Amino acid sequence: MIDVTEQKRRVAVIGGGITGLTAAFYLQQQAKDQKLPLEIVLIEATHRLGGKIQTLRKDNLIIERGPDSFLDQERVIEELAKQLGMEDQIISKVPGKTYVAINKQLSPIPDGSILGIPTEIIPFAKSDIISWSGKVRAACDLLLPPSNVKEDQSLGGFLRKRFGEEVVENLIEPVVSGVYSGDIDQLSLHETLPNLAEACLKHRSVIRGIQKENSQLKEGTLESTSRTFKHGLESLIFALEKSLEMAVIYKGVRVESISKVQDKIILLLNNQNSIPVDGVIVATPHHVATKLFRHEGLLKSLLDIPVKTVAAVSMIFSDSAIKKKFDGDGFVVSRNSDYSITACSLTHRKWPHAIPEDCAVLKSYVGRSGDESIVELSDNEIEKVVLQDLQGMLKIDEKPINTIVSRFKDSMPQYTIGHWKRVEQAKKELHAAYPTIRLAGNSYEGISLNDCIVQGEKAATEVLASIFQTELYL
Repeated sequence: MIDVTEQKRRVAVIGGGITGLTAAFYLQQQAKDQKLPLEIVLIEATHRLGGKIQTLRKDNLIIERGPDSFLDQERVIEELAKQLGMEDQIISKVPGKTYVAINKQLSPIPDGSILGIPTEIIPFAKSDIISWSGKVRAACDLLLPPSNVKEDQSLGGFLRKRFGEEVVENLIEPVVSGVYSGDIDQLSLHETLPNLAEACLKHRSVIRGIQKENSQLKEGTLESTSRTFKHGLESLIFALEKSLEMAVIYKGVRVESISKVQDKIILLLNNQNSIPVDGVIVATPHHVATKLFRHEGLLKSLLDIPVKTVAAVSMIFSDSAIKKKFDGDGFVVSRNSDYSITACSLTHRKWPHAIPEDCAVLKSYVGRSGDESIVELSDNEIEKVVLQDLQGMLKIDEKPINTIVSRFKDSMPQYTIGHWKRVEQAKKELHAAYPTIRLAGNSYEGISLNDCIVQGEKAATEVLASIFQTELYL
């Protein structure tokens, strides 16, 4: 039995993206389950909730401006959807092939590839993406001694040691960069793909480790297990917002700073009002979080986390626009190609429920690491660049019926070498100064929707424990 005093406590969640919303949801769930006297305040600086998740519905089209699907091997989103009563709305992608564009050629990624890493000999041997010398070099992963993976290192450096330059540049890098939107030579092995390091250490080779380990990397390729919600990802956002009957939600209000007065935490808002609270979950990007504590000099280590700017460009064509014989549902682009786009998804093939039969929708991404200036162009200029690339690759012979350009400025945190130490240092400093404040979001412990949801739930649990620990007993 849990007993608490009748005095209500207030927890503020700063940031109304998927992390903040799920944090508020789990605060509410746990408060109900444990009968805790709790008030929840959710504060979002923009006039809408959901962050990068935004679904456009128009003329029987469902188009995602941001992320369009999720992987859910650990059933994190499925469990959340079940609690929200919308698990029956989850649907899976239609199976299809992913290609890689090298120069002017589109070639299918070999069957059995996991994150571009070949794990089946025959499909890899038959592939025209890699020369025979490159294939032989990649096979050396089976013969080389285990790499030293105890110390953190660049993901690109590790992969090149195991597979050689050609396979990394033409196959692995385009796939991995599509996931993390970054430079693999700057990204941390331990923070992005720790399973690769573990597989190499345990089984001597990465290939053999993936083949033998029943890990997430073995569950399937990036696309084969992709899922979404029937009416778009934003339906999850709407369901979360609707469920928060215990929360007061402020939109279009920004927290300027956080300070402490006696036993209360004070949130100063941009409208000159202030809110006293007992605990806080900061679910904003890290560069926003640092500004909240600038008067105390906290979280400085987070300033060393780089961010990247990208844009998603969805083009709507008639169903006859693609003249090239192409049976794939998307492709990634090698750095060795003379194209500006980094990847393209044929939405109408992956998610036919979302697109009328007489339409084709191509969602392309621009903003390659080291070449992000394209995102600063006007919508018309970006459309011209992307259309030119698609004309070269898919032989499209008409202009789009409509184009939706979505920019995500400084929104993709890069998990470079030393990321974990930076985050741990910031959290340690914050906990010493404010024991009832937690950080959560894609800047810290994972960039996927699943990772953000897990962080939101964890932050909710920890904040409630820190507030009520002197008043709870079993």
